[in-house]
Amino acid sequence: MSPEEAAQGEAIVLYRAYWQELERLYADVGVDTGELKEFAVGEALVSAQKDIKDMHGANQVITGKVLLGEPAVTKSEMKSKIPKVFLSTCLDVSKWKVTTADTGKPLSLPSTRLTKYIVEATVEKWPEGWRVIRDRPKGKAC
Repeated sequence: MSPEEAAQGEAIVLYRAYWQELERLYADVGVDTGELKEFAVGEALVSAQKDIKDMHGANQVITGKVLLGEPAVTKSEMKSKIPKVFLSTCLDVSKWKVTTADTGKPLSLPSTRLTKYIVEATVEKWPEGWRVIRDRPKGKAC
């Protein structure tokens, strides 16, 4: 395995851990989203923290599993000042259930919403390790 392939593998491992952490944070109203800094920075961190805060502020949690397809490396820039790996994968949130935090009652969601869709992410190698800097849904089913 080349050093570039090894780095890409590390970026994918971190991306999977990022989604496991998001799953945990969305499910617990009393959680500190500051822990997300171990997985994300910049746009990805701010966006995730805001989404989680907004949901919890509305007395909502999301429980269940997020299923992440096999992330594909679409591009990598290992020789740039900050090494980057660009990923694309299918995110399946069909097992996620949005409920009222205090009662556990499920909330009704639009039947037309995408529950399996393509996401594209950028993961950078920081001094502390790999971090997700961008994680955007593409609005396309997969």
